[in-house]
Amino acid sequence: MPMPHVTRTPIRQLLSRRDTLTRLGLGLPAFALSSLLPARANEPSVQPRYDLLPKRPHFAPRAKRVLLLFQNGGPSQMDLFEPKPELQRRDGQKPGEAFVNTVDPKKTGAWLGSPFQFAPAGKSGMMLSELLPGLARHADDVTLIRSMVSQHSNHEQAIWYFNTGTIMPGRPSMGSWVTYGLGSETQDLPAFVAILNPKGLPVDGVRNFSNGWMPPVYQGFAMRAEGTPVLDLKPQGSSDAAAGRLDLLREFNRRHLTPRSDQLELEARIASFELAARMQLAATEALDLSREPKKIHEAYGTEGEDTSIHGRQLLLARRLLERGVRFVQVLHNGQPWDTHTNNNAGNRQICKQTDGPTAALLRDLKDRGMFEDTLVIWGGEFGRTPMAEGKDGRDHHKFGFSLWLAGGGVKRGFTYGSTDEFGYHAADNPVHMADFHATILHLLGLDWNKLSYHYETRDQKLTDIHTPAIVKDILA
Repeated sequence: MPMPHVTRTPIRQLLSRRDTLTRLGLGLPAFALSSLLPARANEPSVQPRYDLLPKRPHFAPRAKRVLLLFQNGGPSQMDLFEPKPELQRRDGQKPGEAFVNTVDPKKTGAWLGSPFQFAPAGKSGMMLSELLPGLARHADDVTLIRSMVSQHSNHEQAIWYFNTGTIMPGRPSMGSWVTYGLGSETQDLPAFVAILNPKGLPVDGVRNFSNGWMPPVYQGFAMRAEGTPVLDLKPQGSSDAAAGRLDLLREFNRRHLTPRSDQLELEARIASFELAARMQLAATEALDLSREPKKIHEAYGTEGEDTSIHGRQLLLARRLLERGVRFVQVLHNGQPWDTHTNNNAGNRQICKQTDGPTAALLRDLKDRGMFEDTLVIWGGEFGRTPMAEGKDGRDHHKFGFSLWLAGGGVKRGFTYGSTDEFGYHAADNPVHMADFHATILHLLGLDWNKLSYHYETRDQKLTDIHTPAIVKDILA
């Protein structure tokens, strides 16, 4: 089986996305799907260059699949994960010149202590905020990194940095890199799925799960966590009629592709549309949350006043992962962690919506024997300032923030790194995003330096031009 790092020729942009969709003429938004149907003996012999059949990793992996719980807006490290006694003592005092906002000095407010209490959780004694009672029950299951560093303080650039490895737009997201390198364990569902909040898109929209300049076969497919996750999924007429239409479509596609085998964009589009048709026949069961027992719905809070949306998102994510989807990304609408004002009330509200379902997910993965080989990532694009913005708000903060990981080969009940006494700079064991990405790939059995894609005269990598260091201390 070919290794995923083989150098490939760049795609030739022959048609715009709109032109391609118009000419192919299917209504389902299948350009966001990615997979190939099994070949049949009587079909033309056209071998795809880009597919999502399972690929052999570079070495034995610790994790087989990834669940990225992306917290749009930037969670506050000193309100959730890292108590700062000195910050509490200095509450209301003006910070020194070393902490002045050089971009806009007028925005540098007084030190703002956290209004929330912290307590040790689990046998590990991990210090967690009172806002996270669900996570506290799983403190001995997670690795908490308190020393993350970003390169930008604007949402969009920081989101690109977290998802793609650079602060420039247009590059493939982490999910695209993982599915490019490993393929998928299912050919009936997309390899990479983004589960959206039905109330709206996250900040920066579909670029959170874009394939960038990779073929569309590696694009994340958006599903919604309300009603029918995929619109127009059920085929019209009988299943036999739908299968007949699919066979005819396959024949026309292969005939069209055979004399155009150099058009890699066309090849990827055909694969995407064919998976869309196959999903109409095979995916209904996977997306039907009503098949879950009542106790599962109660645990996830799918009918709760505050937890219903996020509970459905996480339950759908688990169902997809256990059916072979390689990478699932869960996203909020807008940027709910962006507490420029009302930091107290804002954190209470978003934690009330997310903490219980997240705890239920971790419990569910353990009960189903999926925890050990599923890598769960929880974090946002940056953190929040330890100084006040206005009376009770916190601004964006790139110099030091927290996130956590669970399952998939990371230590349990482990805290790594720290910020300074105010929660401002990553002071102990700073983790830059290239280090973080290299570590994620390592847990999946992928060498960050070998997983490359040839584009614009050079071998591109998720870690871009950096030479990262795998964060070995967090590995189990």
